[in-house]
Formats: sequence, C-alpha cells, structure tokens
Amino acid sequence: MPAKVVEILSAEEIRRTMTRLASQVVERSRDLSQLVILGIYTRGAFLADLLARQIEVLEGVTVPVGALDITFYRDDLDQIGVRTPARTEIPFDLTGKTVLLVDDVIYKGRTVRAALNAVNDYGRPAAIWLAVLVDRGHRELPIHPDFTGKQLPTAKEEQVKVYLQDFDGRDAVELIGN
Repeated sequence: MPAKVVEILSAEEIRRTMTRLASQVVERSRDLSQLVILGIYTRGAFLADLLARQIEVLEGVTVPVGALDITFYRDDLDQIGVRTPARTEIPFDLTGKTVLLVDDVIYKGRTVRAALNAVNDYGRPAAIWLAVLVDRGHRELPIHPDFTGKQLPTAKEEQVKVYLQDFDGRDAVELIGN
C-alpha cells in the first residue's frame, strides 16, 4: 500500500508563514543591528535567506545571514548514515549578537542541540533564538522553538517533508504516513 501524502502547507501558505515569522522576529528584536541569522543545512539555510529577505522588506534593514553545517556535532550519525558535510559559512562575528537559528522541522531536538554546540565553536552570542517552519512534537530534549510557523502533531511513524523552490523546484510541506 503506497504511503498517504497530505499537503500541510502550500507555496502561498509558506510565503505567508515566513512573513508572519519575520514580523514576530522584528517585534521581539530590540535592535535589528544586533541580529544575525544562521540557517541549519540544508533547508534551514534556504529558509534563513527567505526570513532575512522578508525582514528587509518589512523594516528596510539587511540582517546578516550564514549557514551552519552540524554533521560533526550530531550524536546520531550511526542512525542517519554517512553524510557529506556542507560548508559552514559564517561571514560575521557571533560574539555579543542575537543569533537566530533557523530550521525546517523540529522533531526530537537533536539537530538543534548539535547546532547549539556548533554555534559555540564560532563565538559567544548574547542570545540564541530558534525559528522553525514546522514543529511536529515528540521532543527527546528540552528544546522549544521561539518562533514556530506551524504546529503539526504527528505520529512517530509519519514523516514531514519540506520542499523549497531553490532546492527542490517547488514549495510545499507534506505529511507522509500510512
């Protein structure tokens, strides 16, 4: 029996969600000049760029954006298989800044834990915030996003798949289950 696929967010809904997330970040930020955005590879990096562009549209402020590879910080490499690391790109100092980590989906919290460890190797931020497009629950670690696009209660055997135009050729979020 083929897996059941349900579209959770369309391209238009993703666009609106990113606009809302950008507005929430702006509202919470006291000083956008102290904000930097780091996307967690792979799709988090694309979402970080989208978020920064939307903040610029809303406020006329360019927020620095970088990308973070967490491959060597993961504690589950034996379970996820061999991965080719991407290149971490942080062309700015993190020390004293508010770092906004961006990822597509938060599940168990292990990716974010690895990202927190990685960030600390690049500087000592004043604060670290987390923005995710989808929170599907089932946390194994005490990690909670500051900004969430969509709360999506799922069964553990289900999958959430994010597709982004720049990487996948289309924008959508799908729930894949039985």
